[in-house]
Amino acid sequence: MINTLPKLVIFDCDGVLVDTEGPVNEVIADSLTRYGLPVSAHECQELFVGGTIFGVHDEAKRRGADLPDNWVDETLLAIFARIEAGVEVIDGIPELLDQLEARGIATAIASNGPMGKMERSLGPSGLWQRFEGRIYSREGFTPKPAPDMVIQAVKDAGVDAANAVMIDDSSNGCLAAVRAEVRAIGYAAEGQGETLRAAGVEVVTSIDQIAELIGL
Repeated sequence: MINTLPKLVIFDCDGVLVDTEGPVNEVIADSLTRYGLPVSAHECQELFVGGTIFGVHDEAKRRGADLPDNWVDETLLAIFARIEAGVEVIDGIPELLDQLEARGIATAIASNGPMGKMERSLGPSGLWQRFEGRIYSREGFTPKPAPDMVIQAVKDAGVDAANAVMIDDSSNGCLAAVRAEVRAIGYAAEGQGETLRAAGVEVVTSIDQIAELIGL
């Protein structure tokens, strides 16, 4: 494929910018197990990646979990506390952002996570400040796989969809990009390459591969 340098690169947050997936899935697995649905963190990753906490709630209840009415709020508080204990920036992200900035390429975030969670996970590394004003979440938009927040990010950047790229580690995120007519790159660090390829997108297994793929 001959690649034209993009004018905008949109990132998912969890699992692409910061390594929150493991810690968050541990919190969810512990909670669901307490409420009658024994699952591991790995199983939560497979079941719920790219979704919302409300989707986790509904699917867990469908599978037999006896969740209290305040489960979403209770679990979000536990997730926030775990994230505040510290999460790592994904390897290669600072270098990729530097390369994009040096070439004058705009960046944005489109995530199904709430803003409060992203502020906690991105803040310590400075990524929250680096993306400030260009962060889109399910608060105010229909969650991915709906294309709404991707379309808004493209519009706000003042570029054509054909000149944008979305990097996501979930099929929901990649489908959102496809539906927004944005080039999607699936980041398959957790072995989800087959699922992402099924969404019809290009797949990488490390952030370092992205620069070459988009022509940097």
